[in-house]
Amino acid sequence: MANLSLKTTIEINAPALKVWQALTDPSIVKQYFFGTNVKSDWKKGGTITWEGEWEGKTYKDTGTIYEIEPGKMIKYDYWSSMSGTENVPENYVDITYFLDEKDGKTTLTILQEKIKSEEAKQHSEQNWQGVFGKMKEMIESGQV
Repeated sequence: MANLSLKTTIEINAPALKVWQALTDPSIVKQYFFGTNVKSDWKKGGTITWEGEWEGKTYKDTGTIYEIEPGKMIKYDYWSSMSGTENVPENYVDITYFLDEKDGKTTLTILQEKIKSEEAKQHSEQNWQGVFGKMKEMIESGQV
């Protein structure tokens, strides 16, 4: 079994706190993240769930926050109910978001670890760029 990782970045013309708000505010997340309902207390050791419907199927994805520094970074594990795998620890991936602000612009870096295959890695990278590309547009157009 492969243990791949990917790192992808997106530049957002906004301060880190605005990007953080877009990452953690359920009403904003729902608008750019496939209509998902995210629930979390955003505290270390807390859970995160993502629920919704995609192509006619309902899903409930889950994870636990390992580390969190509001406005700067969050690391959590993640399992998707649509992955076709059992909800057991070895089927979780680790995801970290890093926010780095310089001169009012923020670089959002997404690190995903424990990816099972090259195909899954490419799929994830496309998803991240698509999802956070939409978030970037919302922030930069003043919708956030």
